[in-house]
Amino acid sequence: YQRRVAIRAGNEYKSYLSMGKVKKTKKFALTKRMIHAKDPRLNKGSVTEKKKKPEVEVRRVEKPSSALFFKYNTQLGPPYHVLIDTNFINFSIRNKLDIYSSMLDCLYAKCTPYITDCVMAELEKLGAKYRVALRVAKDPRIERLVCTHKGTYADDCLVTRVQQHKCYIVATNDKDLRRRIRKIPGVPIMYVAQKRYSIERMPDAFGAPRT
Repeated sequence: YQRRVAIRAGNEYKSYLSMGKVKKTKKFALTKRMIHAKDPRLNKGSVTEKKKKPEVEVRRVEKPSSALFFKYNTQLGPPYHVLIDTNFINFSIRNKLDIYSSMLDCLYAKCTPYITDCVMAELEKLGAKYRVALRVAKDPRIERLVCTHKGTYADDCLVTRVQQHKCYIVATNDKDLRRRIRKIPGVPIMYVAQKRYSIERMPDAFGAPRT
């Protein structure tokens, strides 16, 4: 009996070996998997680095000037102190306006025009074309203000001076400078329009003409 079982088991094993391996059919339209060019794993250290927490921004609120009562500037009043820009002198010459008398006609009060070192340096850099404007700027009635800061950019000079001292009126026809000064509360702007001087943001109590 044992002999029969052994012969039977041997025959089954031979038949198993004769069967061979099952052939697998090829799958079509398959491509190799590739890593995308923007995959974060390609960046060195992207996996190991931890995300940094965003720093908390400290908000700084500027202290309001003691000269302001809300938007009303208490330091304004005759005699007025007017800071003159290069553009303002050129427009005054084109419209044949005398700076001193035209300011008097505009504000109905005594005005003291001022010119900074930066504005004078800007006029001197413009050359011979603006020699008449330079001669007007050297008028003894126009007082000179000394600049202690670095650089000779006139717009920044006027803006910083107006932020520090609220007693000035800025005379300019420059659109960019006027836009910057409008952001500073309580500072009137004088400009040339319709062959005369006009003023904006001036309290009606001081006799400024309504435009």
